[in-house]
Amino acid sequence: MELVGMPGVKGPGAWKSFVPCRRGIVPPLQPEPTFFWCTFLPPAKVHRTFVICLSEDTVVFLACRSQFPRTCHHVGEVANKLLIYSPLALKFRSRLAVTGATMKPPGPVYTCSKVLVLLSLLAIHQTTTAQQVNDIDIYSLTVDSRVSSRFAHTVVTSRVVNRADTVQEATFQMELPKKAFITNFSMIIDGVTYPGIIKEKDEAQAQYSTAVARGRSAGLVKASGRNMEQFQVSVSAAPNAKITFELVYEELLKRRLGVYELLLKVRPQQLVKHLQMDIHIFEPQGISFLETESTFMTNELGDALITSQNKTKAHIQLKPTLSQQQKSPEQQETALDGYLIIRYDVDRADSGGSIQIENGYFVHYFAPEGLTTMPKNVVFVIDQSGSMSGRKIQQTQEALIKILDDLSPRDQFNLITFSSEATQWSPSLVPASAENVNKARSFAAGIHALGGTNINDAVLMAVQLLDRSNREERLPTRSVSLIILLTDGDPTVGETNPRNIQKNVREAVSGRYSLFCLGFGFDVSYAFLEKLALDTGGLARRIYEDSDSALQLQDFYQEVANPLLTTVTFEYPSNAVEEVTQDNFRFLFKGSEMVVAGKLRDQGPDVLTAKVSGHLTTQNVTFQTESSVAEQEAEFQSPKYIFHNFMERLWAYLTIQQLLEGSVSASDAERQVLQTRALNLSLAYSFVTPLTSMVVTKPEDQEQSQVAEKPVEGETRNSNILALSVSHPDSRSRNVHPGRAFFRHHVQGAPRAKTPKTGYLHSSARGSSGQAGISGFRTNFGTGGFGFRKLGPPGLPAPPAPSNPDSAVSGVNETKETFMTAQTPAFIQAPSAILPLPGQSVERLCVDPRHLQGPVNLLSDSEQGVEVTGQSQMEKAGFSWIEVTFKNPPVRVHASPKQVVVTRNRRSSAYKWKETLFSVMPSLKMTMDKTGLLLLSDPDKVTIGLLAWDGPGEGLRIFLRDTDRFSSHVGGTLGQFYQEVLWGSPAPSDDSRRMLRVQGTDHSATRKRKLDYQEGPPGVEISCWSVEL
Repeated sequence: MELVGMPGVKGPGAWKSFVPCRRGIVPPLQPEPTFFWCTFLPPAKVHRTFVICLSEDTVVFLACRSQFPRTCHHVGEVANKLLIYSPLALKFRSRLAVTGATMKPPGPVYTCSKVLVLLSLLAIHQTTTAQQVNDIDIYSLTVDSRVSSRFAHTVVTSRVVNRADTVQEATFQMELPKKAFITNFSMIIDGVTYPGIIKEKDEAQAQYSTAVARGRSAGLVKASGRNMEQFQVSVSAAPNAKITFELVYEELLKRRLGVYELLLKVRPQQLVKHLQMDIHIFEPQGISFLETESTFMTNELGDALITSQNKTKAHIQLKPTLSQQQKSPEQQETALDGYLIIRYDVDRADSGGSIQIENGYFVHYFAPEGLTTMPKNVVFVIDQSGSMSGRKIQQTQEALIKILDDLSPRDQFNLITFSSEATQWSPSLVPASAENVNKARSFAAGIHALGGTNINDAVLMAVQLLDRSNREERLPTRSVSLIILLTDGDPTVGETNPRNIQKNVREAVSGRYSLFCLGFGFDVSYAFLEKLALDTGGLARRIYEDSDSALQLQDFYQEVANPLLTTVTFEYPSNAVEEVTQDNFRFLFKGSEMVVAGKLRDQGPDVLTAKVSGHLTTQNVTFQTESSVAEQEAEFQSPKYIFHNFMERLWAYLTIQQLLEGSVSASDAERQVLQTRALNLSLAYSFVTPLTSMVVTKPEDQEQSQVAEKPVEGETRNSNILALSVSHPDSRSRNVHPGRAFFRHHVQGAPRAKTPKTGYLHSSARGSSGQAGISGFRTNFGTGGFGFRKLGPPGLPAPPAPSNPDSAVSGVNETKETFMTAQTPAFIQAPSAILPLPGQSVERLCVDPRHLQGPVNLLSDSEQGVEVTGQSQMEKAGFSWIEVTFKNPPVRVHASPKQVVVTRNRRSSAYKWKETLFSVMPSLKMTMDKTGLLLLSDPDKVTIGLLAWDGPGEGLRIFLRDTDRFSSHVGGTLGQFYQEVLWGSPAPSDDSRRMLRVQGTDHSATRKRKLDYQEGPPGVEISCWSVEL
């Protein structure tokens, strides 16, 4: 085999001579490097035979014996010949885990930057070549999370071994929630434990700075995505050395829109022999709702997920085998890359909540049921400066329009837009009547971005608007007044000094109203907005620039849309408790929860009593509750798997969080007092907080000072994403573009052969010469009949079949690959809906509601508790949107060609098509795979399938399974076909046409070739009865 040099390739080690190439033999390089491995890649794996040789100095790819010469021209001058060299550094890493390890070779390696496909070949064979030489192997990875009365204690343990014969670098990475505090990290190397030591931040920083001055490593914790932080530490591993990494963190789960959420990141990046996740939940109040969601779960992994639950306890375990971890049987890559999310809620009473006691500490949870929402006066202050142009202003308009629709008729509202100047939509607050809401919607749709950012004048205008309404007695008694500010930048016009703006707003509000600040993106100072909000009893939230920004805005509004109580105060006997956390709150919103914790005094009473008072719309109200100290102590001692002494740590965690929050809006003197107390508690309970750092110790012969610090939201802007592992857990923004290929004909009854993925079908077939050939198809549709025939009950004949033997296939229990053709090739259409006929296992209706205007009730069944509506696309197949509403559980699934929005209890989540979704909740399972097939199912319900079809006639498609579960009350445009259905006699001249009578209405049904997408793209060709409505 002759080697050919690439023109223009120069540099150290360039080829000086060309010699014949045989497998395993490498031509000499000048200067001659020492090759440490070569490998032969067989053509069965890569469609071409490659020899790859690596040295410490160079990487050489030799392409030999191309099986497809035509494909070689773009990478070499001559087919079958290729030489590539480039001095581009390549850092090899093993299949690293966020909860795992990495490795580096001892010297630099170089590879080619011109032909990226060769890099992918190298990655494919990493497990069979490079990893055999240099490999940090994760042989055990466990996550143990114990949630005791909302307080989560999580331990991540990763065990690795260096299987190489040289020293390698092992890197442990883990993502944890932003609200969590790291409490411990340790490494066990050769039986010796190296712990992390919590120190005051300044003290740790001095040690850290000394290490940095010597050229050693940077900090260990970085912000990662919206809700997570990434912890990372590296250590050198001797040959055959085993290392155990253990990270412990804790957090108090916060109730938001009716649920608590535990978020766990899973990303080993290699198959792990022993991988196990255990989540134990203990809630003495009783678990009322439990949902498990995953962004990586496949059907195989779903079998490894086990959930058990009784009244007060739940256990979720994920323990996949090696084969279940694989993306596919052909790939040695892991499918575990994403988030395991546990959501739950507890039983509640109308009383003062639940007091729980353990080891001398108590916690009081308060979220009473059955309260009426208070009326509110809300002023929306919207930034329309030039920086909001484009997608930001569009998403703001979209969210604002939906928020306006959610206003209660008892509410009053107004809109203020601002850029260089501020403008009111209406001179005063107006009732949220249908007429006023429609006018406001029109105004919102016309907002344009232009000019500077005058935050000061806009917020003060909102305060003056509320003041004037109050003086004119237009604010209902005991209503709640809110100002919601949305901005994407720092002030640039008018008053631009942040301190002056904060002072002006604080003095103007004077404790009468609350300001809620939303910072859109990272060009705005979050610290400025946070203080602006906290000074007035509100809160701040960052809105991330992404495809779901409008949903983020809507979800935030839902959190504050339903105030239930104001001026809430907790009282306990002074002889019973001490060191109580915050015990007075401005608002209680629906779906949230107030939490108060404290110490029990020595020699205190046997029963702890509490009184909670607040203001309702029409009156003051007081809730009283009590709890037996002895009974509560016993309840928390009995469960073996509960993290004991958790309540003291819960108290410390909550106290630190509240002290840090209070320091934001405190004076300089007060701030020092609050931070000193928070620091002392952080050190006493070993929490890594914004005031402390953890120094990671290592063996003496390695770098000694790596420091873990808590990132602060207000101090991070565009640099808050760690480059090694960018992660956006909530954006769900994977964009998969389908390829293009031919479809195949499939007759049901046998497994399908593999076919290339595509978005549409050409009705053509290959002959022996590559030309389009002629091929018919046969399908057995049953026997003929006379008059109308009823379909439905099992045992009745199927619909009549065409008599032409050339247009039917004998036997339905076989699978065939049949390429369709016609004199003029045409696309095979995917019908809007595919419905299995009642009582039939094979026959289907392909329904296209092309002539129906406006939203259509597609399906409703009161006994099933399901309703499906949709908007058909006029004069063509498919839907522009479909919405599925379930009564129990109360879930709404809204599908558009762009995304799927799932709303549970006023909380919405957006999922892009072809993004993995696996969600299990009581009486409903939602799954979506990489093909974009969304299934909504339950053992007792009809299965509804949705798909965003991007082939010819693109739009949404729907299909049904398990239709025997419909009740007799089923109805709707599609549901009517599951009532009494009668078939007419065949037409004398064309037995492929029939009349179909449904509930007294006749429809023309025609036997046609259609595309079946029920198993996802690219679909298979079928013959079905086509009906247009």
